[in-house]
Amino acid sequence: MDIYNLVSFTGIFGLLAIAWLISRFIFKNTQKINWHLLKWALGLQFIFALFIFVVPAGVTVFQEINDLAVMVLGTASAGAQFVFGPLALTPGVQGSIGFILAFQAFPTIIFFSALVAVLYYYRILPFIIGLFARLFTRVMRISGAEALCAASNIFVGIESAFTIKPYIDKMTRSELCTILTAGMATVASNVLAFYVFTLQTQFPSIAGHLISASFLSAPAALVMSKIIFPETSTPQTLGSVVDIHYEQESSLFEAIINGATSGLKVIFSIVALLIAVMGLVALVDLILGSTGNMVNQWIGSSMEWSLKQFLGYVFYPFTLIIGIPPVDAGIISQIIGERIILTEVISYQDLATALTQKSLVHPRSAVVAAYALCGFAHLASLAIFVGGITALAPKRTADIAGVAIKALIAATFACLLTACVAGTFYTNTSLLLGN
Repeated sequence: MDIYNLVSFTGIFGLLAIAWLISRFIFKNTQKINWHLLKWALGLQFIFALFIFVVPAGVTVFQEINDLAVMVLGTASAGAQFVFGPLALTPGVQGSIGFILAFQAFPTIIFFSALVAVLYYYRILPFIIGLFARLFTRVMRISGAEALCAASNIFVGIESAFTIKPYIDKMTRSELCTILTAGMATVASNVLAFYVFTLQTQFPSIAGHLISASFLSAPAALVMSKIIFPETSTPQTLGSVVDIHYEQESSLFEAIINGATSGLKVIFSIVALLIAVMGLVALVDLILGSTGNMVNQWIGSSMEWSLKQFLGYVFYPFTLIIGIPPVDAGIISQIIGERIILTEVISYQDLATALTQKSLVHPRSAVVAAYALCGFAHLASLAIFVGGITALAPKRTADIAGVAIKALIAATFACLLTACVAGTFYTNTSLLLGN
């Protein structure tokens, strides 16, 4: 243990305090903090992190999960190599022509979407999700619907809304904020595989860390959502365990087809977002750069003017709060900050670049940053979740849109809270970069 473990630990309470101040003085919420939820949500995070980082048996389980994920990821490339040939071979493999995002990383999304569909068909995932939903409902005393949605988001993305489709119309506004927050504070398993692929070479144990981040982020989303938007009404399913709602395919082959098709849709969405968002950011940077050059000449400065740089300044204090050493805070703050605009896809790629170029001095910087980035907390995802949920409950469109920004803020703080918990238990002897 060192000083940065203490920084991350105190950062937990710092983030909670900042979230409360935003709720109280910006959103004008006067309700008291739900201390029972806060206590149990943090407790669950601490128990899980303690098991993963400190307990010897937990470290062994962590390594086994990481190795299993990497092994499964290796099988995911078999289909891509058959279809695309040398284009699908990763760097370092004989015959590879270098890293190509579209042919090496994106196919993993199709494979894992099909795998998740198979696990759904055999009711394996519904069973696991149900266990977590019961735990959240009974321990944290929240509504069964939002507990089920939060549990679903550990494993799937926007599809989690379908598990509570019958209840959305009658949800309170606080519950609606929670399901949006849970969606943006976590990542889907099929996209998580893509992040593993992106960072695996530079960060061999990344799979285990991202899987553990998915479990840590669910209770973090619940607590931050209820601080930013406290419950003022009585939810219909408060304290009740609700059954998962989903339509099972008629055959295994149909499940595979639907899963693969769903993965293809995700790829198209990512490609469209990357092309559009990165183009718009480049345009903004062009305008900022031109304006900045004139200002720099006027004041005699050489300051860089870009959106990434600006967001780096905004998130710099939060980077220090979560326990990133100051020597690495400048780089990590830009990586975390850019996610709000460029999505976590670009942020994880930039983290991989920083590791490749050995730009980070402390190993903990990459680990804590990986946890902070493990969520869909960005504007593009906000649009996707709002659009997807309003399609299921069109009568609640105004309410869902009204809590959207609050949910994005809560999701961002939830990801940072997860990073603080991981940073609290991280030590130089923990399973980290696998070196």
